[in-house]
Amino acid sequence: MAIEPGTKAPDFRLRNQHGQTVGLADYRGAKNVVLLFYPFAFTGVCTGELCALRDELPAFVNDDTQLLAVSNDSPFALRVFSEQEGLEYPLLSDFWPHGEVSRAYGVFDEDKGCAVRGTFIIDKEGVVRWTVVNALPDARDLNDYVSALATL
Repeated sequence: MAIEPGTKAPDFRLRNQHGQTVGLADYRGAKNVVLLFYPFAFTGVCTGELCALRDELPAFVNDDTQLLAVSNDSPFALRVFSEQEGLEYPLLSDFWPHGEVSRAYGVFDEDKGCAVRGTFIIDKEGVVRWTVVNALPDARDLNDYVSALATL
């Protein structure tokens, strides 16, 4: 069960596609965070969603907001994926311990071994303010993220 709005967001530290460690606390007090979980790099729906975010990046990476995308892929796979698709924002690896952060947010599918499509809008104080969780084949609507961010 995914964590609900009003809940303090579980903190984490994960490696990005360049091997750097990124944590949720890095943005506390400074930026709202769009935390997006997706199943796997190089898959059709995931690539479509992440490229749509790339194409609208100023709405999700700016002085007030930071996009963090999390999958259960290794950092090495994420690096190739980001280079291939021109993804300039952090792709975080929840590879090992496998799915630990995805589980903390309640979006890890134990049968599939990956995160489902969960998005959490987290305010500057670290509280989840909005969330959506879709099944593996169902893409999310980026306009919903923009609307949720506008309420903060």
